[in-house]
Amino acid sequence: MAFSNTAALRLELERALPERPFSVSFWDGTSVPATSPDAPTFSVRSPKALATLLRAPGELGLGRAYAQGLIEVDDIDGAISVVDNFEAPTITLKSGAKLALALLRANGLTLPPAPPATELRLRGERHTIARDRRAVRHHYDSGNDFFKLFLDPSMTYSCAYWRNGATTLEEAQKAKLDLICKKLDLQPGERLLDVGCGWGSMALNAARERGVKVLGISLSQPQVDEATKRAAEQGLSELVVFRVCDYREVAESEFDAISSIGMVEHVGEERIDLYMSTLHGLLRSGGRLLNHGIAKLADFDTKDEGAISERFVFPDGVPLPLSRIAKAMERTGLVPQHVEGIGPDYALTITEWIKRYEARYDEAVALAGEERARMYKLYLRAARQGFTTNWATVYQVLATKL
Repeated sequence: MAFSNTAALRLELERALPERPFSVSFWDGTSVPATSPDAPTFSVRSPKALATLLRAPGELGLGRAYAQGLIEVDDIDGAISVVDNFEAPTITLKSGAKLALALLRANGLTLPPAPPATELRLRGERHTIARDRRAVRHHYDSGNDFFKLFLDPSMTYSCAYWRNGATTLEEAQKAKLDLICKKLDLQPGERLLDVGCGWGSMALNAARERGVKVLGISLSQPQVDEATKRAAEQGLSELVVFRVCDYREVAESEFDAISSIGMVEHVGEERIDLYMSTLHGLLRSGGRLLNHGIAKLADFDTKDEGAISERFVFPDGVPLPLSRIAKAMERTGLVPQHVEGIGPDYALTITEWIKRYEARYDEAVALAGEERARMYKLYLRAARQGFTTNWATVYQVLATKL
């Protein structure tokens, strides 16, 4: 602390960024004011935050500093908008050097802390079975009780369906599950494969309401354990089986229908053709597939979704454009029959999740630790903004096998 000096840093920030839709406050009580009204404030609480940004400039450094409480914001939604949309003016080599020197002086002799314990950096080929298992485990390491803090009692972890008059999250999630059953035209005695089954909401609903036999698969053991428990409690164990299994490991075939809900986002450009061809091979002739997933409407890069999502929330999770998903279907002989876009419904869904999560935030910290709780708070609001700004949407695509 004794070696830090923010005066030069504040001066160089004002020179380098004459237009600032944000303000910055420092641990010594000084600040750089915003140049626009209602701007969010980034509170730099310690020289350690600057050391973190020096070590990893950009979104990764910001994410690490926020996870560890080294940076606070008074308006999360506004801060997310700044990170997503603010384009700094071109900085000359001379002014950039002055800014870097000022940053070093303000940092003093402070070394950056170790990266957050909740950060994951996957290596090797993307979307192998082993890497996908590791990515899924990272997201669900928080435990079933953590997700119960904000999901509805059915534990449905995907976009609800509000446009039929639903007024509560519970009603909207039930409406979504019923809608998928209707689109798949499930009949008693048919066999359904639910890929990425989560805690079993779709499988249990289909068995209970339609009398179908269901195999639900997930890469998360805690999810499968919880889903199996719920099936027993609802008297559906004879109709529903849950298994820890990758879609590439399913030995059965000739399913009448397949539901893929919130799964396609985790397949990636690297495996989307394999995914659809695999599902095609698991269906009987004339079988039906309902693919429900997030799709991009902007920023069509298919590598990753930025450091915060990639390292802290959904490693390797990348939504693809609808056109790419439909192309993969058509290449393998799955014929799209009906498409419905429900992106605004996800903004409503996430708003309900945010209300529930933030109302029980202290419990989230107790269950998952402060770092993970903070990042999930950030993630939920960033996810909602993706749908309110039309960066992404949700499509349900019904297809049949030739």
